[in-house]
Parts: sequence; C-alpha cells; structure tokens
Amino acid sequence: MTTTMRQCTVCHKGSQMGGKRRLLRGHYNPVNWSRKYPNLQYSKVDGKRALVCTSCMKTPHKAPRTTAVAVAATAGAAAK
Repeated sequence: MTTTMRQCTVCHKGSQMGGKRRLLRGHYNPVNWSRKYPNLQYSKVDGKRALVCTSCMKTPHKAPRTTAVAVAATAGAAAK
C-alpha cells in the first residue's frame, strides 16, 4: 500500500488545518492558520515497515477508525 501523504497506514489519520484569529497590533503578518500533524512513527505492520500513529500503536487490537463519510457510504450501500 503506497500513500503520497504522510498518514497512518492503520487508521489513515493525516494532517489537519486549524487556528484562530490572532489580533496583532500592527497588521503586518496576520497568519492565523497552522497545520497539525499526527505523531507518526515507523513500526512493523504485517512484517513490513510502515508509518503508524502512536494512538494505533497503543491499541493494536482495536477496530480501525472510521470516518463519518465511510460510515454513511456503507449505510447507503446497505440500504440499496
């Protein structure tokens, strides 16, 4: 499995944008967005070296994370 973005191979957690409006005194550089990255570490998954987030390393036997879009897609497919 090859991924172009740095994300967890187990739960597919990637980076997120976030921030709040900082009121600067002289409006010279009002940067208010920052990108937050997950804590990815290299680990062995099925005998291969892969990037895994630390939350997945702590809970190796837990079911993988699902997003709301994936849940809605499977629910829509089951209804048809």
